[in-house]
Amino acid sequence: MILTVGMAQAETKTIAALGDSLTQGYGLPIEDGFVPQLEAWLLAKGEDVEVINAGVSGDTTAGGLSRVAWTLTPDVDALILNLGGNDLLRGIDPAVSRANLDAILQLATEAGVDVLLVGLDAPSNYGTDYEVAFEGMFPDLAGAYDADLYENFFAPLEDGGDVNAARAAYMQADGIHPNAAGVALIVSGIGPSVLELIAP
Repeated sequence: MILTVGMAQAETKTIAALGDSLTQGYGLPIEDGFVPQLEAWLLAKGEDVEVINAGVSGDTTAGGLSRVAWTLTPDVDALILNLGGNDLLRGIDPAVSRANLDAILQLATEAGVDVLLVGLDAPSNYGTDYEVAFEGMFPDLAGAYDADLYENFFAPLEDGGDVNAARAAYMQADGIHPNAAGVALIVSGIGPSVLELIAP
């Protein structure tokens, strides 16, 4: 007797998360980092996914550009692009950061990979012009490449309004990186955008 398979198995969707220490999971046990928590969140929603951790602590947009070709393997179906925080900390000209992100998005487009571009809020200490240019590059580039946009990685931690209380509850001692509870909140915020990214 010959048995036939009536329905093909759905293939696992592979998402690469290209970023810096926020993606890599700096200061946390591996399972508490952004990528493992995001993958667990997506699996709990019934998605058949693998999320690849392409985060490198200290990386700038230039660093991300230098290694994006290694990240965009034929297995990758979607890309979460979460870079810019270290450019911000170093006061790098937003025009330079923008050009690097533009080049990464161009390479992802050429590879046929859908992108979720993740933005960040800039502090006011660099001046209004810097703040406007830095924050504005994310929606501008998302629009230019028809990429999905998640405007602010830290938005879920700021929803309560009391920034100092949120910092105490959800950030590590350095005040820059989220703790495990903070990552969980961030994942619950960005998760729906990732679901849209991988939707058929």
